Amino acid sequence: MYHAKPQIAGKAVHESIDKGTYTTSQNVLMGMDLYSDKYGLQGKIDIFFIDPGLLLERKNQIVKIYDGYVFQVYAHFFALEELGYHVKEIKIHDRTHNKGYPIPLPKDDPEMFFKFESTVEALKNFDLSNPDFSPNPEKCKKCIYSHLCDFSLC
Repeated sequence: MYHAKPQIAGKAVHESIDKGTYTTSQNVLMGMDLYSDKYGLQGKIDIFFIDPGLLLERKNQIVKIYDGYVFQVYAHFFALEELGYHVKEIKIHDRTHNKGYPIPLPKDDPEMFFKFESTVEALKNFDLSNPDFSPNPEKCKKCIYSHLCDFSLC
């Protein structure tokens, strides 16, 4: 598989989670694969502290909290809830600056929750062969998959 620099850095950040060496506590889920039936999304959590109900997503360096970051933890939130866990708090942690960013739960941010659901629906209905599809050059420049994409403008 091809890995760009951001992916290599991300793999290093997640190494202790992927190897299960972050903690030995039985009260912590690490690197668990998840699936949400409701949204048809799959992913892998970084860390979920069961008793306090804290879902923690770690990023190497955060310049801005992008909608995609929030959508990622919302997908994890819903998958954990479907499994019977109770998520009370969500944080995204910047490892480089050792700073945490609280993310409101979906019920506490109706605007972002609407954007999440709208994006999931748009992805489910997306058709790359649609003649109206046009790649965004600014997004292509920053996309870690541009080297693998037939539609890349890079």
